[in-house]
Amino acid sequence: MEKITFTPEEGDAVEFYVLEQTKIGGVDYLLVADSADEDGEALIMCDVSDPEDAEAVYEIVDDDEKLNAVAAVFEKMMDDTEII
Repeated sequence: MEKITFTPEEGDAVEFYVLEQTKIGGVDYLLVADSADEDGEALIMCDVSDPEDAEAVYEIVDDDEKLNAVAAVFEKMMDDTEII
């Protein structure tokens, strides 16, 4: 399982495991977890970077409508996993 490091503007870097990724409407989304175990906390991250940025910039999806829609896509991709 691939691990990536997120560095918030404030605070220490945090590592997440990438469970799945998809592109919806031209926007990249990642399903990440803080643990490789099944009991880890999962987050959906959205790429908000500009095409000319050297590194990708991701934010946590917190809009309920968008979160539910993207979570449904990830659930279909990972048919044995319930996300929300």
